[in-house]
Amino acid sequence: MSHHTETLVIGAGPAGLTASYLLSKHGHSVTVLESDPKQVGGISRTVSHNGYLFDIGGHRFFSKSKAVVDLWDEILPNDFIERPRLSRIYYNGKYYAYPLKAFEALKNLGLGTSIACVASYLYARAKPVREPKNFHEWVRNQFGERLFSIFFKTYTEKVWGMSCDAISADWAAQRIKGLDLGAAIRDGVKRSLGLRKRQKAGGPVIKTLIESFRYPRRGPGMMWEAAAAKTKAQGGRVLLDRTVDSLSYDQGTGLWTASARMSDGTRETYTARHVVSSAPVRDLVNAIRPRPLSTFNARALAYRDFLTVALIAKSDKNFPDNWIYIHDPSVKVGRVQNFRSWSPEMIPDESHTCLGLEYFCFEGDGLWSSSDADLVALAKAEIGRIGLIDPADVVDACVVRQPKAYPVYDEEYSAHINTVRLELQRDFPTLHLVGRNGMHKYNNQDHAMMTAMLTVENIRAGRRLHDVWRVNEDAEYTESGLSGVQEALTSERLVPRKVA
Repeated sequence: MSHHTETLVIGAGPAGLTASYLLSKHGHSVTVLESDPKQVGGISRTVSHNGYLFDIGGHRFFSKSKAVVDLWDEILPNDFIERPRLSRIYYNGKYYAYPLKAFEALKNLGLGTSIACVASYLYARAKPVREPKNFHEWVRNQFGERLFSIFFKTYTEKVWGMSCDAISADWAAQRIKGLDLGAAIRDGVKRSLGLRKRQKAGGPVIKTLIESFRYPRRGPGMMWEAAAAKTKAQGGRVLLDRTVDSLSYDQGTGLWTASARMSDGTRETYTARHVVSSAPVRDLVNAIRPRPLSTFNARALAYRDFLTVALIAKSDKNFPDNWIYIHDPSVKVGRVQNFRSWSPEMIPDESHTCLGLEYFCFEGDGLWSSSDADLVALAKAEIGRIGLIDPADVVDACVVRQPKAYPVYDEEYSAHINTVRLELQRDFPTLHLVGRNGMHKYNNQDHAMMTAMLTVENIRAGRRLHDVWRVNEDAEYTESGLSGVQEALTSERLVPRKVA
């Protein structure tokens, strides 16, 4: 049996559900197909394990876009809490405030290492690498070799699974731009002495340094469960356990036909005037029949995967950090989330704590393929080595694997994605790519939402009012609604370039 809908949305993550909510709100017929058999939200979902709640990676609700913030408030009006932002760096058995406090850093590093860092910095500034081509050279020029090795190298290589010598200097310039060591030292002294003034309302905001953020009281999944429920209340459909593996377009009728497979092997067919896809580009192009010429390019796109080991422990140890960056090379864990500090409602028992140890990996590698028992044993050993809790206090654990968490930009990335994008735009004007994996762009939740918001405007207008490919991490949206958005989309977020 074939089901018809005006717009078919593939994927029920932030981008897909933003599109479905707004389309159904304006009276459009919309159906969402989500491959997950249990819940919506994608990487922004909230996982529940024996009453304990945690999310995949930690999702702060902060945006420069008033339109996005207004939409959050519209979908989830009464469930946000304000949370203080605190994170630290763990290195060589010691903890460092992030952003750094100068006196604490000097004490932890020791006088000799601190002097060596300053000397290394002065040498790098006097004799910089000309035209730095990779992350290592760029950071070395800005901060010196010693600071690079302490505060940049290990964590960056854990996240991306590649040498800092293989990561583009452009990425470093984008992610660390505007950070001056002298200014950082002055700021660190002020923090140490308690002299730093709070951010003025309406002043410039650096996302990594914001002092508080909003968060749904029971995790980010609340937002996307609400968006799905409101889509349904407005007449739309949100269907789980549907993997779209065949998609074809009839030039004569202007209709798309999609075939979706369920886990029990049964199939459903859908027809639609528009398709909005937040599925990974590689998967989407593989599903199109006849196969596009750019199929080879889509198949060449790579992804960085991710897993969380949540440890539940009977422990009275409490620390205020939302998360801790693990720069220490003696452990594999890259970051530790403290879910009670995200929201007390995530932890049902006040005598217990729940920590999420995050491991960055590639699907199919040793970490990814390890058994849950082995991963839990690794996490318990490493949390003990770090000293946050006693492994003997762990009473329960849960492992969650997240494939395709981060799109990888290798040397061929730009050419591949541009070839795919241009062919799909030329041949399929009613196929709309949105979101992080849908566009293979390393953006945040709010930017994924903005790509969907602009796509809805395009669909409603019947023409391309906005170029959604211009939405990116650095875009600032200063006006209510979507007016002036073209002037706001100004730059592109760069990510590491993986070298063969």
